[in-house]
Amino acid sequence: MKALRGRHRLKQLRSINELKTNSNSYPSKKTLTQINQNVNWYDKPRPVGDSDIKQWNMTISTHMRNSQLDSALHVFNSMPRRSSVSYNAMISGYLMNGRFDLARNLFDEMPERDLVSWNVMISGCVRNNNLAAARQLFEKMPERDVVSWNAMLSGYAQNGCIDEARKIFDRMPYKNSISWNALLATYVQNGRMEEACRLFESKSDWDLVSWNCLMGGFVKKKMLVDARRVFDRIPFRDKISWNTIITGYAQNGEIEEARRLFNESPVRDVFTWTAMVSGYVQNGLVDEAREIFDEMPQKNAVSWNAMIAGYVQCKRVDMARKLFEEMPCRDVTTWNTMITGYAQIGEIAYARDFFDRMPRRDTVSWAAMIAGYAQSGYSEEALWLFVEMKRDGERLNRSSFACALSTCAHIAALELGNQLHGRLVKAGYESGSFVGNALLLMYCKCGGIEEACSAFAEIMEKDIVSWNTMIAGYARHGFGIEALEIFESMKATGVKPNDTTMVGVLSACSHAGLVDRGMEYFYSMNQDYGITANSRHYTCMVDLLGRAGRLDEAQKLIKNMPFEPDAATWGALLGASRIHGNTKLAETAAELIFEMEPENAGMYVLLSNLYAASGRWADVSKMRLKMRDTGVKKVPGYSWLEVQNKIHTFSVGDSCHPDRDKIYAYLEELDLKMKREGYVSSTNLILHDVNEEEKEHMLKYHSEKLAVAYGILSIPAGRPIRVIKNLRVCEDCHNAIKYISNIVGRLIILRDSNRFHHFREGSCSCGDYW
Repeated sequence: MKALRGRHRLKQLRSINELKTNSNSYPSKKTLTQINQNVNWYDKPRPVGDSDIKQWNMTISTHMRNSQLDSALHVFNSMPRRSSVSYNAMISGYLMNGRFDLARNLFDEMPERDLVSWNVMISGCVRNNNLAAARQLFEKMPERDVVSWNAMLSGYAQNGCIDEARKIFDRMPYKNSISWNALLATYVQNGRMEEACRLFESKSDWDLVSWNCLMGGFVKKKMLVDARRVFDRIPFRDKISWNTIITGYAQNGEIEEARRLFNESPVRDVFTWTAMVSGYVQNGLVDEAREIFDEMPQKNAVSWNAMIAGYVQCKRVDMARKLFEEMPCRDVTTWNTMITGYAQIGEIAYARDFFDRMPRRDTVSWAAMIAGYAQSGYSEEALWLFVEMKRDGERLNRSSFACALSTCAHIAALELGNQLHGRLVKAGYESGSFVGNALLLMYCKCGGIEEACSAFAEIMEKDIVSWNTMIAGYARHGFGIEALEIFESMKATGVKPNDTTMVGVLSACSHAGLVDRGMEYFYSMNQDYGITANSRHYTCMVDLLGRAGRLDEAQKLIKNMPFEPDAATWGALLGASRIHGNTKLAETAAELIFEMEPENAGMYVLLSNLYAASGRWADVSKMRLKMRDTGVKKVPGYSWLEVQNKIHTFSVGDSCHPDRDKIYAYLEELDLKMKREGYVSSTNLILHDVNEEEKEHMLKYHSEKLAVAYGILSIPAGRPIRVIKNLRVCEDCHNAIKYISNIVGRLIILRDSNRFHHFREGSCSCGDYW
């Protein structure tokens, strides 16, 4: 008997262990009790009952909720008998965990499906944006209930297929409140308010959620009269009703009406108060916002953030800082607002201090700090922080990519920009217009016009910024014909030009010497596109006529302007006068510029150049004295280029570069070769009354020549040499680089403060017309 009892106990333990192994989880206490009570040493295993199946199903659902898919499958496969509920639990679990493929396979294997099975699978298809599969299953259903119809209705609604959603709605044999509200919300969310109103008027027993939804749609569309009409008709208003209408008035400049409703509101909560604070802030009434803020009986993080943001927007960062220190519930938004505030006023050290002290950062934090560095001129720090962001494991978002690309554009770091482009492709951002436009601008400003053209083609949905950037890019590179071809393509696609477009078009005509076409565009843009010419358009036209030597016409155009010409317009005339040696007209333009912008050093230099070219050294000295007396300092010229991700900067006669000896020796060698080819130094450009030999020596080591020489020595053959200069390239350097490009057989791209020059085989893309 003792042996028999031992075998009996062993059988019990084996039964328990088998269940534990198969389910990867302990069975219920009830099941364990039944095993202990009913399994005798001479019994056969007892069939599992419905209560046990229910317990197994619950175990499957628990595993699925915990994302333990393999454990759930183990339990499912171990079940001696399965119900449709078992299959539905598995299918729902797979869908919950994003395994649509496994859910569909199991659904197809089901021996018998019930209505729940079909509804679960259709909802899964909808969540996976597979409307075709959902519709196919829907049409095959042996029977449907309102859940089935609502699943399809919601699927079409969520994917913007509004007309299909309406067709489903009209076919429904029975509609519940979910059906009506789903279609109403679809119309509202997609801005189709007329259809939303018609649907609303077709039924009388709408619930409060629907009234608020319709009113919110009108508020979103800034249709306050219609929103107020709905508000006044609501049978019973709740907090959401009052908050929606108050927010609508406050956000759209109707702050007095918002305040009146606020005072009438019988149910104010923290959202009502915050709506008023935000309203005053958005209307620039920060002090009034503070009064409301101080009266609030209860504040949340949104309230504090709205008030802090208000101070930041009006550049009162000191007040924002005081509130920040008092705030009991700071979140990442609060820190980001302070970083942005200090960055906007140029206090980048304070912004970095906040960034470093943040308990938690998000992508906005990094992007704000990167943008702050970039806008404050700390380009290298901005790019370094972008690299640090990646190392920190933070996901690079569109904003951070755009900031980094903008920084590359500013310093013309094309190699780094190319690397960012590669990361963009991996992240899947390159086809969107926001980042795509930043990428396009980077290539245009870095001298990669061919790469810019490719990036332009990759933008799936081009907006007006995309077209304008490409037109302006071609114009600055001197490819006027290509710029006008893009302009014609833009019109052909149905995109309407704006005033920025026409600035790019007129600039393209100016840089390419297309005078007649430029005049045609200028005088027809109001009639053709409804664009009234502004000062920028007139400046382009003065530049266009002036460069072509038609100075009298340029003067006449300025005289007939419908508003007073600004310094930029007179500057265009001064530049043209210098090109064509009209000293008298240049003096007239310069005097007017000095009255408007007495600290504009560039205009002093232009006029001095003209005096020097005419040999009027006394006048050159007078200009120097005038600059000294007014406190104007000439901006030192410097040039830079990127070699292997490093920026190399040169100034005139630079002696700091580690390879200076090699650079100077190579320049001497080039100078001899250029002179043999016929190069003569433009010594008339030197603003000092010294002998010709000294003038030649002063011209030989200009910053752009040093940069070009270093590029030839450092950048492998076959690759373009891209040099950037902060000022306008001088005539002598422009002439010399043409000779150099022919001698060394290299493409040299120079970006100065005015445009790009592509030097190839002894000629420049500007046609010596800059």
